[in-house]
Formats: sequence, structure tokens, C-alpha cells
Amino acid sequence: MEKKRWDCSALPKGWKMEEVTRKSGLSAGKSDVYYFSPSGKKFRSKPQLARYLGNQMDLSSFDFRTGKMLMSKLNKNRQRLRYDHNNQNKGKPDLNTSLPVRQTASIFKQPVTKVTNHPNNKVKTDPQKAVDQPRQLFWEKKLGGLNAYDIAEELVKTMELPKGLQGVGPGCTDKTLLSAIASALHTSAAPITGQLSAAVEKNPGVWLNTAQPLCKAFIVTDEDIRKQEELVYSVRKRLEEALMADMLAHVEEATTEGEPLKEEGNGSEDMETV
Repeated sequence: MEKKRWDCSALPKGWKMEEVTRKSGLSAGKSDVYYFSPSGKKFRSKPQLARYLGNQMDLSSFDFRTGKMLMSKLNKNRQRLRYDHNNQNKGKPDLNTSLPVRQTASIFKQPVTKVTNHPNNKVKTDPQKAVDQPRQLFWEKKLGGLNAYDIAEELVKTMELPKGLQGVGPGCTDKTLLSAIASALHTSAAPITGQLSAAVEKNPGVWLNTAQPLCKAFIVTDEDIRKQEELVYSVRKRLEEALMADMLAHVEEATTEGEPLKEEGNGSEDMETV
């Protein structure tokens, strides 16, 4: 091996650079570079050298193989530092005191105010956004297996649908049909008519109208409306009777509790008379 050592002008005073060249073997002609501190400590890599010097010197532009500072990297670092410093000086504090708002699309319809004060204002509409967003087919099946329980943890009986309502689609049950009708009544302003197309029974995945519930087309007759009115009247009558019975029970209970108190009062008066 051939060793050459000399002072490294790029590092602080007292630092030396050593180059070791191999003369024989498979790696003949290759050389390794080492650095020695003034105290004689040996460094084999640039990271070791940077950790040892710490904040004493910036080695970002230092070439470990040649022991020199690369002027191109040095100029780039200076320009970057100058640019960062200027940007920090130009920065202005954010004086906005409004609360942050999530910039996500809402599932509920939001009112929109159209401003046309300026004569050059033009309202543009996107035809793709104007079309209703696609809906998942047979989403009602996700609610399968879910049941409602009352406060006593007893299963609430599912309401019975009229016989004229017949479900459409794979695995459509009365509970699925009830969920579909309830959702259509709450989310759609259009009349509920059911699936008007007869082809939906052959291939529901193609001919299904997602705006209508999963049931065949039906017609609400005057007889159906009359029966529903009678049912509502009967339920209201039973509720009225239950409330009246509860009120009479409270009155009777209050009267029963007041009589013993009155008798005790009369006994105390007799004792005072004696």
C-alpha cells in the first residue's frame, strides 16, 4: 500500500487528509480516503466527519474524495438560503378569524344564492353535475337482519304492508320493501308509483328504476284511503282512552293519600279539646 498525507485546506487548521492506494490484489489501483483530526482521530466517511464537527462547519458542499469545497453546490446552498430568508420576511400573519369549514360535498341539499349584480356575470352549469348521481342497486339489502327492540328488550312487531304491494328483485322481503318505501317517502319529492316497467321482473339489475322502491306498480284506491283513515281514528281513540284512564288513576291515588292525613288532623284537634 502507498500512503500520502497532507493538510486539508477546506477543513479547520490542523486537519489532515490521507490517501491509501492498493498496489496488489484484486483491488489494485483503488484508493481510500481518510481524515485525521488535530488530536489524531481517524474518520472513514463523511457522515462521521459531519457528526464530529457538528455546528462548527457546514459540510453540505464538501467533497469527501477530493477534500475540496464544490463551488457549484456552495452557490446553490447560498441561493436557497437567501430565497428562504426573503420568503420568511414577506410572510404575513393570517388574520382570518372565521372557523374552518370542511370542503366536502354534503349529502343534504343546500340553498344556493345566485348573484347577478354585475352585468358581465355569467352563470355556467356543468351538464355532468346536473345529472343525478348514480345510486347503488339493492342497497336496502344492507338493512337485512336488523330488528327494533323496545325499552323492555322485546322485539317490536313489524308493520304489515297491504297485499297489493309486491316486492321486486333478488331476495326482496317485506322488511326490505318497507325500508325501500320509507326511504322513498323521505328522500324523494316525486310520487311513489313503484316499478312501472314490466321488464324489471326479468332483469332487475338492468331495468330497475332507482328513484322508486323495490315493488311492482300499484295504485292507491279510495277504499285504501278510507281503511287507513279508520285505522288512524281507531288508534287515536285508544290513545285517548289510555290517557284518560291514567289521569283518573292519578286523581284517585291522590285522593286516597289525602284522606288519612285528614283523619290524623281531626284526632289532634280532639286531644287539644280534652
